[in-house]
Amino acid sequence: MRTLLALALVTALAAPGTVVAGTASGAADDPAVVAVGPNPVADGDAGEFVVVDAPPETELSRYVLDDGETEVRLPNHTVGGEVLLTAAPARHRNRTGRPVVEVALPDLSNAGETLRLLRDGEVVSVLRYEDAPEGELLRNGTWQPVGASDYPVVVGDAGAARAFVLPDAPSVPLAPLRNASGRVLLAGYTLTSERVTRALVAAADRGATVKVLLEGAPVGGVSRPQAARLDTLVDAGISVRVVAGKHARYDYHHAKYAVTDDRAVVLTENWKPSGTGGRSSRGWGAVVSDETVVRGLVRTFTDDFTWRAATPWREYRRGRRFETANASRGEFSTRTKPSRVPYRNVSLLVAPDNAGSALTARLRRANESIRVVQMSVGGPDQRFLRAVVDAARRGVDVRLLLSGSWYVREENAALATRLDALAEREELPLSVRLAKPAGFEKIHAKGIVVDDTVVLGSLNWNAAATTGNREVLLALTGPEIAAYYRSVFDTDWRASAGDGETTTVPLGVVAALVVAAVGCLLAARRLEFD
Repeated sequence: MRTLLALALVTALAAPGTVVAGTASGAADDPAVVAVGPNPVADGDAGEFVVVDAPPETELSRYVLDDGETEVRLPNHTVGGEVLLTAAPARHRNRTGRPVVEVALPDLSNAGETLRLLRDGEVVSVLRYEDAPEGELLRNGTWQPVGASDYPVVVGDAGAARAFVLPDAPSVPLAPLRNASGRVLLAGYTLTSERVTRALVAAADRGATVKVLLEGAPVGGVSRPQAARLDTLVDAGISVRVVAGKHARYDYHHAKYAVTDDRAVVLTENWKPSGTGGRSSRGWGAVVSDETVVRGLVRTFTDDFTWRAATPWREYRRGRRFETANASRGEFSTRTKPSRVPYRNVSLLVAPDNAGSALTARLRRANESIRVVQMSVGGPDQRFLRAVVDAARRGVDVRLLLSGSWYVREENAALATRLDALAEREELPLSVRLAKPAGFEKIHAKGIVVDDTVVLGSLNWNAAATTGNREVLLALTGPEIAAYYRSVFDTDWRASAGDGETTTVPLGVVAALVVAAVGCLLAARRLEFD
């Protein structure tokens, strides 16, 4: 009777996606069902699985998995941590870092199930789900692509970085490609630069192993210049793949980095004339040689490059038509020189694995100042912006520099007006400006300086970036490295002051501009996702 009451209580309490542990027995040393993948991209749902998180030295054979129709006794294995249970272990062993245990699971319905883990007839954990999407797993109440990586933050040692900004120093991100002799692993959203293409071909001619991984479905489509560059790379014997299709684990492969021999280049810009070519965008970047960070980037690249959604370029391009595109042709003089700058430690962050939570935590630890440069912010409720406002309420001096380009000007002006009003009402040390470019054409950088830490990389401040995209960032801590990027920020901040602190723009005027430019909306979306 007690067991029946416990089952009824657990089922009633467990909303879809909810994990309820210790409901009946209350034992803290019991495992919990933490994830389920009931709808694989396979005939007959071959490879469906359940993940349990077990305390050290857990005897699985003490437990039964029940779906209300079938009870399955777990096999005689001693485990600890997360373990994947499946009837098809060969489908998972090379795609997860977790131990894989073969179990004849109950048939998991795609429409929904309530899975219960029992010990001695007592319910110790429940996970309930409904309407399972194909090729996704349920974890923490949300569906996410099967095979998505789950990396922790990688923390390196003290060292020195080659710090640079764009468009001032376009030769810096190119130099490691030109000097590589052993390997080049280049990851990006887009690649249209002739200079980068030539550097990659030259590296391959020197005998280096060169691999390139890009997004296969960027907003607006793959351009004709990019198709031509990738054809050139493949003709030179370089392995080029693009991420696209139903097996893609992320909405966009948006990361922008390269591993060249024992160095890592991480930046905010695309491999195109407007970005690494120094023809248009304000961007931030750094080159480091930390062994731990390089190893972490190699792992990330290899994982993404070998996943089944990474399609060889020749295969992908068959029968496709590509979009026209205009290359940026601006020229800007050097205002901030690159510099070799020491740091105390360096961390590698990746999304959607850990960057969102790690960056939020760093913002919430701010004590003195926060400087943010972004093209735009997702809105007033965006998680990083909430953390920034909370920091201002603690007395932290906060400044946000947002793009003033026409395609985001209206939304940025509206947000600035709202934050200005909040700062005035609550007397907060919070200021917002829309960039008035001096020495560059537009803001594309995605960076923050929090006290003595700088974080830079591909991560835009919108919800999709942290939860749905592959993104890569570096966090470098130390007074010198923070001062370098803070100086760049302060220079751009002063240039954007105008006649005063206000950033309010007549929205009617901006709206008229947007209406007049309606024919360019597709281009605006492409820029937004760059």
